[in-house]
Amino acid sequence: MAELQLIYTTWPDAALAENAAHTLLEERLIACANIFPAGRSVFRWEGEVQAEAETVMILKTGAGRASAVRDRVSALHPYDTPAIVGIPALDGATCANFAAWVVAETRG
Repeated sequence: MAELQLIYTTWPDAALAENAAHTLLEERLIACANIFPAGRSVFRWEGEVQAEAETVMILKTGAGRASAVRDRVSALHPYDTPAIVGIPALDGATCANFAAWVVAETRG
């Protein structure tokens, strides 16, 4: 059974997220990106509470490619400290065909 990983990341806007998604797809690091442009983040930064519009992106990749995806997202990202969080997809056994597709598309 193929192991999957989801990568959660936030971006300043949908256009930057989509550009990164296209790059990751062209480099075969991901099989799919879901982009949710209407997010709002509330967070503490440099001692103050901030609120900003952000775009959430979830990337689907094989577990063997997750580290490369995180590194590439970091390189593409405009933030100094971007959120890039790997989440193992524990339910892969119930979607074997999907998992096989993800791994085939990412060569991982």
